[in-house]
Amino acid sequence: MACFRCRLFSLVFAVFLINSCGDFQVAQAEALDERPNVVIILVDDMGYGDPGCFNPESKIATPHIDRLAADGMRFTDMHAPGPLCHLSRYGLLTGQYPFRTDVTKWRKKPSIADGQLTLPRLLNDRGYSTVMVGKWHLGFLEKGYDKPLHGGPVDCGFDQYFGIRASTDIPPYFYIRGRDVVAPPTNHIEAKSSEGWSPIQGEFSRAGGIAPGLELKDVLPKFTDEAVQVIENHQEADGPLFLYLAYPAPHTPWLPSAEFAGTSKAGMYGDFVTMTDAMVGKVVAALEEKGLAQDTLLIFTSDNGPVWFEHDVERFGHDASGGLRGMKADAWENGHRMPFIARWPGHVEAGSVSDQTLCFTDLLATMAALLDVEITERENLDSVDFSKVLTGDQPANIPVRENLAIVSGNGTMTIRKGPWKLITALGSGGFSKPGRIKPEPGGPTGQLYHLGDDPGEEHNLFSQKPDVVRQLNAELAKVRGR
Repeated sequence: MACFRCRLFSLVFAVFLINSCGDFQVAQAEALDERPNVVIILVDDMGYGDPGCFNPESKIATPHIDRLAADGMRFTDMHAPGPLCHLSRYGLLTGQYPFRTDVTKWRKKPSIADGQLTLPRLLNDRGYSTVMVGKWHLGFLEKGYDKPLHGGPVDCGFDQYFGIRASTDIPPYFYIRGRDVVAPPTNHIEAKSSEGWSPIQGEFSRAGGIAPGLELKDVLPKFTDEAVQVIENHQEADGPLFLYLAYPAPHTPWLPSAEFAGTSKAGMYGDFVTMTDAMVGKVVAALEEKGLAQDTLLIFTSDNGPVWFEHDVERFGHDASGGLRGMKADAWENGHRMPFIARWPGHVEAGSVSDQTLCFTDLLATMAALLDVEITERENLDSVDFSKVLTGDQPANIPVRENLAIVSGNGTMTIRKGPWKLITALGSGGFSKPGRIKPEPGGPTGQLYHLGDDPGEEHNLFSQKPDVVRQLNAELAKVRGR
């Protein structure tokens, strides 16, 4: 398969030759047309084992996601840079690990610094029309609902934005278009929960302000309609399209519409996953109907692991982890190893699989490489180019990444190098109980797993492999000190 960058170089060289003959503008237009549209669909709290293409034993029907995998490349070792919403999204958009800043302050201020390099800014500077629809969760400068909300998507490289500030269980609930609040949250909504589920499952949502007319059950389909409209209205003269569609589902509250109730064998969660899959299908269909699908690099993934306990697995026979350990917020694999699919007809081989260890932060360097854009070492701190993996030019036995660092929900650090994984504390590091365990005298102070032999992280080798622990601690110190 031909390398995209080589083809782009040939076009640029052709531009040079034709320019000598006075026909520069036509050749330049042909070169620019080689830029692919880019669509990233990020769902929320979907587990590695939910889509059928990642887990043949899944009790949830996901035909549209499965079709993307059949038409593209499925990644088996792709990671969010953190197992929570704001951690994951920061890394995806900036190419930097979220522990480089304090993203926990998103309620009070923007997480992305003014002028910071971002994926939409990089693409916007190369002539892309950049649009975001959906959940932001990276903070705004909020000085009243009658004033513009600065520091959000349109101040980070997006030309257009329509969405919500955070999850659909975190009030206040209101829509934002551009920098403006569509309608302020002057009404009030009571907290909700569901019998038979944990306090953070089911229809769980918190009490707080809500905009008049806004219904939480309508948010998912509304974002789908908005994304479809963006695709339908896109014109070639606008340049290539970059659409970042950040769904707030299947995050709580689980609100499957009547059409999807009872369509899975995993309760209301499974039904909501199936509804989310159907929304993905509508967006993909819009790309096809507009004639954009062939020229689009489409990425599908989830921001972090699911809220799905062991007793849920036993009750429904559905393992949202796909055999991995843990859940959302955890340092264990199911907290941050994500279902990830890339489809790009003519460039990414249909039905292919990559086992490369990669991270959401790598999307920035990869897009820069595909567009032949140079970015500095400082800006590219935690982003590695995996464009050759996409095009099939990277040998499977040669790793793209030297290492991978992840911060968990309670701040526990993880360092991965090859099959070895070191967690710097005992416990899950997140929602699974216990989140943190006090070391016993003379006992291990952390966790060490060989994921090649032990993908379920059942055998802690911390005490047996002190040399590996020392090496990985040194590796982590090197990463954090950069």
